[in-house]
Amino acid sequence: MAPTLGNPKNTIEILNKYSFVFQKKYGQNFLIDTRVLEKIIDAAEITKEDFVLEIGPGIGTMTQYLAEAAGHVTAVEIDRNLIPILEDTLSGYDNVTILNEDVLKVDIRRLAEEQNGGRPIKVVANLPYYITTPIIMGLFESHVPLESITVMVQKEVADRMQVGPGTKDYGALSLAVQYYARPYLVANVPPNCFMPRPKVGSAVIRLTRYEKPPVETTDEKRMFRIIRASFNQRRKTLVNGLGNSLEVQASRDDVTAALRQMGLPAAVRGETLTLEQFAQLSNLLKEA
Repeated sequence: MAPTLGNPKNTIEILNKYSFVFQKKYGQNFLIDTRVLEKIIDAAEITKEDFVLEIGPGIGTMTQYLAEAAGHVTAVEIDRNLIPILEDTLSGYDNVTILNEDVLKVDIRRLAEEQNGGRPIKVVANLPYYITTPIIMGLFESHVPLESITVMVQKEVADRMQVGPGTKDYGALSLAVQYYARPYLVANVPPNCFMPRPKVGSAVIRLTRYEKPPVETTDEKRMFRIIRASFNQRRKTLVNGLGNSLEVQASRDDVTAALRQMGLPAAVRGETLTLEQFAQLSNLLKEA
């Protein structure tokens, strides 16, 4: 059986064995801290009943931990140079499937149907920074049957996902994540826990999917168009930002009237509105 990964010595041995070269375009940073790996598995609450989708397994470091805890793991890896390494490091596990694919092109809903009978799956990943938001939003927006997403991301992104109105990190990502899920920051992870070391700090965050969103909107897509337009030029008032937006198609008068109905001044900015207020604004503008 292949050596257990998660410590620098075994990781270096595997990389040398296959003369592996890190691909900058894939944002590859492999975890080399067993304590962090254990925290991720604990936070994801993996059991033998679970089907886990792992995105970007790398050399299989976290996959080994997931395979020990889960019923089945499907690991999606875009870099074909890592496939022979994964076949080696995961050779001792018969409950792991490796897919050499771009996760953004994988039909995850169908995968959940075929592999887990359509029951909610758990997603666990050490995500490349450049593609974090498209992956997370893709999972939510495509309405994949999902229980939770437990991911390692850039610390700045984790902060954005969990903050509320009036803070500098608050924006469209905060509102989108909090519409679909309850965020919980598991741990901050310094650069020395990775090989090679990234230039910025990371964090593990768990997003527990809501069965039903915490706010009611008559048109989900419209609400998110309003949210995006509100933060595209965040220093603008909502009346100016939405009134000039081609996406929203609401006049300045409509926006002013809706805000008045909500008891808000015409000079209010998007960064001060709660998710509930954005849902209300979206509903009022639709009526207008």
